[in-house]
Amino acid sequence: MKRIRTEDAVGQVLCHDITQIIRGVKKGPVFRKGHVIREEDVPVLLSVGKDHIYIWEFNENMLHENDAAQILFELCRNRYMSPSEVKEGKIELTADCDGLFKVDRERLLRVNSLGEMMIATRQGNTAVKKGDKLAGTRIIPLLIEREKMERAKEAAAGAPILQLLPFQKKRVGIVTTGNEVFYHRIEDSFTPVIIEKLSEYETEIIGQELCSDDLEMEISAIRKLLSMGAEMVICTGGMSVDPDDRTPYSIRCAAERVVSYGAPVLPGAMFMLAYTKDEIPILGLPGCVMYAKRTIFDLVLPRLMAGEILEKAEIDRYGEGGLCLNCPVCTFPNCGFGK
Repeated sequence: MKRIRTEDAVGQVLCHDITQIIRGVKKGPVFRKGHVIREEDVPVLLSVGKDHIYIWEFNENMLHENDAAQILFELCRNRYMSPSEVKEGKIELTADCDGLFKVDRERLLRVNSLGEMMIATRQGNTAVKKGDKLAGTRIIPLLIEREKMERAKEAAAGAPILQLLPFQKKRVGIVTTGNEVFYHRIEDSFTPVIIEKLSEYETEIIGQELCSDDLEMEISAIRKLLSMGAEMVICTGGMSVDPDDRTPYSIRCAAERVVSYGAPVLPGAMFMLAYTKDEIPILGLPGCVMYAKRTIFDLVLPRLMAGEILEKAEIDRYGEGGLCLNCPVCTFPNCGFGK
């Protein structure tokens, strides 16, 4: 770039955006890159503190901030994401649909470690709505070495750094266990909670089976719902280590494999996740889901609704951030729970 006095810049072409900030009124570019400076523009430039301006001088080894920002955007972009207009070396990405937002943390760190460029994202493995902001990319200097952007491409080689997995419509079956509910000694207050949480997604409740603490009855109920076409089965009640609580064993018998019985999350330590041979998830929900505002169920449900197949390592990673602080005013998911 060539630095010249603003008064001498009439007829020259700006090589970067000029920002104007008027408190409470405006923050944005008053002149864009490529603008040809006119005589009447000089007082405006001086009013925003530009006694000198920079004129583009071509250098094949350098990239302008906006061109480099486009490269960062391409490293991040995946399906169901839209870019903002590029300005001042920055591009933001927004969601085109409701879904599960995912971040490749290792490759994100590799790019951010290069310096002079940045990618900032919202937390991965979280549910987002159409129109939500997902990430922002920016080049720090006005010009950056072309070679450095090639290194960024190498650091992010492979699939895009970000993903947005649309939520799927699922047919859900519910198995409610416990003698106290089966024999109508108490009202079933668990199922309404499950239905309320499922209502945040596109689901169809295809059936609910009430079971006593009889093992064969519970296994039969799970298998019945699977035979009806359930794409997720949720079992409530009987998830503790009490000898009378048979639900974990029932799930083991009905499933092909158990991912985890227990999770490093409070509330939700007695959570169970298993899969059939067709990778249909069977969940065992502990009693805390019935009364606690947010639990392990809120962490795994978006991922299951996006079609993810969770393994034990994914459950284990919830340990850091897995303690809900039971804040007087719950702001989940805009908090540290599960992050």
